[in-house]
Amino acid sequence: MKTILQSKSKKAVIDTDGPFTMIGEKINPTGRKKLAAALQEGNLDYVRDLAKKQIDAGADLLDVNVGMAGTDDVDYLPNVVKMLASEFDIPLCLDSPNPKALAAALPFVPGKPLINSTNGEDRTLDAVLPLVKEYKTAVIGLTIGEEGISNDPEARLAAADKIIQRATQMGIPIEDIVIDPLVMTVGADHNASAITLRTIELVRKEFGVNINLGASNVSFGLPERDVINQAFLALAISAGATCAITDPMKYGLTIKAIDLLRARDDYGMKYLKYYRAHPPVAATPAPTKP
Repeated sequence: MKTILQSKSKKAVIDTDGPFTMIGEKINPTGRKKLAAALQEGNLDYVRDLAKKQIDAGADLLDVNVGMAGTDDVDYLPNVVKMLASEFDIPLCLDSPNPKALAAALPFVPGKPLINSTNGEDRTLDAVLPLVKEYKTAVIGLTIGEEGISNDPEARLAAADKIIQRATQMGIPIEDIVIDPLVMTVGADHNASAITLRTIELVRKEFGVNINLGASNVSFGLPERDVINQAFLALAISAGATCAITDPMKYGLTIKAIDLLRARDDYGMKYLKYYRAHPPVAATPAPTKP
């Protein structure tokens, strides 16, 4: 199944039978004080720099999240989207829990964006799905039910079922529905990753849709987060995940390697091309003692 996103002239295809899709995560002020300060000052130069670096690192889409405590993303999101759409030719993923912010920003997005997100709660479905329908976007559905986030993969599957049923009944094509099985930190619950992996398997078998991950959540609060994140990406992709909101600068080569090992890269050409464009930075040798 293919979920096709579009910018002014470029397509990004999330494909259950294709290579993994990277959605750049860096335009998100959560835990990024410099970005938060820049947004509050109305200075978009730092946002512009983050966008360029992620595109240069191989991002297929850019996630755009400007939500901060004490601010209104109804004002912030359209301004950032207008700048990105005018200066970069890459599909966007509008990331906001606020339907009013999405409605304010969507008229400024060329092509076909991805909305992040809705979930299995009636009030959220009622607010977000009409926007998906009106603007002909694709949408990420979080496997959250009316009772919140469940630790039972079957309950998460039921939330996915509800999202898909409601969306398709409105005429939204199933290929435009991307399910997010939820990635929680294993630092708080050692079963969290296994629950996510099982949910991926269930959703893929039941519906065959594309599956997104907020991949870096899995390692929060633990040492050597990159090691955990890379291991988790390999497991999740093998289970059926097809895209992730992640850091292309850190994990781009790892993802290309996973595609190669899963026979999603003929003769390793994409891996080699990526490696040549992004060679590892050599470590600075420690100074020798006289």
